[in-house]
Parts: sequence; structure tokens; C-alpha cells
Amino acid sequence: MKEIVIISGKGGTGKTSVSASFAHLAQGKAVVADCDVDAADLHLILQPEIISSNTFTSGKKASINPDRCKSCGYCMMLCRFNAIRKTQDSSFVIDPIRCEGCGVCSHFCPYGAVEFSDEICGDWFHSSTRFGTLVHAKLGIAAENSGKLVTLVRNEAKKAAQEQHSDFVIIDGSPGIGCPVIASLTAADCALIVAEPTVSGLHDFERIADLTRRLSVQAFVCINKFDINQTISNKIEDGALSKGITPCGVIRYDRAVTDAQRKRMAITEYTNNGVSQDISLIWSTISGK
Repeated sequence: MKEIVIISGKGGTGKTSVSASFAHLAQGKAVVADCDVDAADLHLILQPEIISSNTFTSGKKASINPDRCKSCGYCMMLCRFNAIRKTQDSSFVIDPIRCEGCGVCSHFCPYGAVEFSDEICGDWFHSSTRFGTLVHAKLGIAAENSGKLVTLVRNEAKKAAQEQHSDFVIIDGSPGIGCPVIASLTAADCALIVAEPTVSGLHDFERIADLTRRLSVQAFVCINKFDINQTISNKIEDGALSKGITPCGVIRYDRAVTDAQRKRMAITEYTNNGVSQDISLIWSTISGK
């Protein structure tokens, strides 16, 4: 089983479109994981049917039990995050946004009035799609610990792939180089960096390339819409070679990509020509098929 992570270093490079096409080209021999848990959108193309839904809990939050609270104000005095305030009726409440879950108020409350419970941060799902199994998640609004949720989604996808004797786990990673990306990449078999030929695209390619090197993950790069700026496309390829990264193809600009998205289809599913051929060649290199 080969674990392939598609990353970009920034948003808007076409990473999800490539991931969906790989899911199609794997011909039912892959489990797909959408690890962009902060802004998941692979489901828009794959149209999953949820098989199971699970709650994601991470960290803890404090809350005051009014039946036990004696309004002594000791918790407010101890809180370093100004998360506890006194109301007009002299009771005390905790602001869930300010609360950092340190537990000091719960530990030192003389009346045991501060409850310290697991925080529900989102949901994760096992779903079926026309291309096979999809494991995906939805992080709650303003919820933290996205890296932990990415790890959970990724592990569940690997478990499903082992059970189904799949050849691949295809991971649609998060944009950027932060914690969710690190959680997506660590110990993966290989990473495909989807770059775009713009000034910011070149900069972000260099950042994500350095991250794959630090994590000792074999990296490939493809350039999406390479023909809109051939000069920067050449710079990305040259930069990749200097970093020991293998250029594995380019993807032309093609309005068919937008047409496919409107029909909720992978581009390789929508057409056999042009951009679809570009992505198919990249898949052949990455997958070894």
C-alpha cells in the first residue's frame, strides 16, 4: 500500500482537483482521505454518502455548575486568560472562546463547582463514493487541534485501506506548511507538490519543498496552469531539481476544469483530452502504474 499526499504550500493551486482525479484514476484501488479539515471541499466533487459519523473531541473546556457555585470569585481571580466574568446577578460564567482549557479553575475551586469536560471540536466520517471509500472530517467553527484531527482521519484511511487490501491511500492535504500539513506528511511514502507559476506560487513552493526535505519525505512537483507564465514555470522546475525534487509533469490551463467542477466531476472523469491527459501522465509517474 502506497500513501500519496497531495500538498500545495498555498491555497488555490488546484490540489483538490488533482486529488479527485487521482481517486478516479486509481480505479477503485484507493482509499481517499480529505485532510484539509479546516476547509474541506473534496466532498463537493466526490459527493459522498456517509456510512458512519463520529464525534471528534480534543482538549477540555471549563464550565460553572450554578447549583454548586457559591459566587466566591476565586476562579476569576486565578484565571490568567480573563475567561471568567461576573454577571449582573453576581453569578460567574466562563467565556468558551477565551477559555484555554488549562484546568486551574476546576482544580482549585473550593466547592467543586467548575466542571472540566471533553470539548467537542468537530466530526469525522466514513463515506462511500463512486471511486471508493472516503474518510473526511469537519472541524468546528473556531475549534483548535486540527493537526490531531488530520492524524485521526489519516489513520482511519490507512486502516480502511488495509482492510480493503487497497493499493493506495490518496491524501488531499491542507494548504500551507503548518501543523495540519505536517500531520498529513509525516512518514508518508511520497508527496506531490502542486505548484502554480506565479511569484507567490514560487515562494510557497520553496517553503513546502523545504518542509518535505525536513520530514525526509520523497517529493515530486507538478506545475498547474504552467502555460500562463513559462518563465516562472522554468524557475520552479530548476528549483525542484536543485532541491532533489523530481518534476513529474505539467498541467495546462484548460477551461474544462471549471466545467468539470460545475458538474461535480473529476477532470479525468469529465474528459479524456488535454488537461486530463496531463494529469494521467503525472498519476502514472507517482503511482508507478
